[in-house]
Amino acid sequence: MSDDFLPYSKQCIDKIDLDKVISTLKSAWITQGPAIKEFEEKVAKRVGAKYAVALSNGTTALHLAYLALGVSKGDEVITSSNSFVATSNAALYCGAKPVFADIESSTGLISVEAIKAAITDKTKVITPVDFSGCPADLDDIQSLAKEKGLRVVQDAAHSLGATYKDSVVGDCKYADITIFSFHPVKPITTGEGGMITTNDKDLYDKCCLLRSHGITKDPTILSKNPGPWYYEMTDLGFNYRMTDIQAALGITQLEKLDSFITSRQEVAKFYDEAFLAVDQINPLIIPQERTSGYHLYVLRINFEDCSITRAEMMHTLREKGIGTQVHYIPIHTQPYYQQNVCEGLILPETNRYYEMALSIPIYPFMSEHDQDRVIEAFKDCVCR
Repeated sequence: MSDDFLPYSKQCIDKIDLDKVISTLKSAWITQGPAIKEFEEKVAKRVGAKYAVALSNGTTALHLAYLALGVSKGDEVITSSNSFVATSNAALYCGAKPVFADIESSTGLISVEAIKAAITDKTKVITPVDFSGCPADLDDIQSLAKEKGLRVVQDAAHSLGATYKDSVVGDCKYADITIFSFHPVKPITTGEGGMITTNDKDLYDKCCLLRSHGITKDPTILSKNPGPWYYEMTDLGFNYRMTDIQAALGITQLEKLDSFITSRQEVAKFYDEAFLAVDQINPLIIPQERTSGYHLYVLRINFEDCSITRAEMMHTLREKGIGTQVHYIPIHTQPYYQQNVCEGLILPETNRYYEMALSIPIYPFMSEHDQDRVIEAFKDCVCR
């Protein structure tokens, strides 16, 4: 790969990040230490939630969110097929069945009407996915959940830094639990990492317990307490902990979140204006009263009106040094899901979106020169 290759996304690490990580490596604590608590408190304050739980990745955050809400065998979790497999896999880990509701192909976001149609007497949780960095229709989803006695897990793996109406993503105004991912291409990174936020103390305590083997040393919980060495395993938990090394990186990354989001939004605006005159290309729509963090910038391309297929376009762009990706292959079409979960399921809008989708380069502090390279390369492909 050449030095001037533009990936569809990438992390932004500077000397401040490196110095913080090195300082932690030289400290007495590189795991289960003070950086974890500091990172949790800073994330909770940033998004306006009461509690935050740092975890090893976004998938483990989803798993613990479902477990904390009591999801188990026989339950159903409604979510979007336009997501990474982790969103629904985590329900399977609990013995529950993922049920996929269709999306709005213009936004990539789950349809409230499709959620309504998918609810059964087995439904326990609704998990809207904030696809590409834009929040789903959380107000209507929460209202529906309350009406039906259901819980909401907001999959905000893409949307740290985004807003919905009068709410900051992660404040849990419209969800019982919100989960974040800190994978390298996400709004901020810890290398690998995840976070749960909630305003419910019981859910917080449950997630804290489950992330560390179900073990506690809390004297108010112990059945006995013979000495300072003593602990008890009170539940079947997991090793889902984040290290202090990762948390240290997260602390400095979080300080730059606003500048990261502003930069991504500026790139997105530049793209929006540039592609406005190209008939075959339509960016995803960001609905009113929402701001996107633009984890992804997705084009909906009418390949039928182009003299090039998607695969050919991706190969051509790569030769020009432009990286692209498809987000996502619908989960319900994966072989495992077809064989074990939802054989024969058809989601027309999800499939329609998938046939047109292509993610193009976007990341903080992307130069105008590089943005121009992307735009010209796409216009050459589409209009040739």
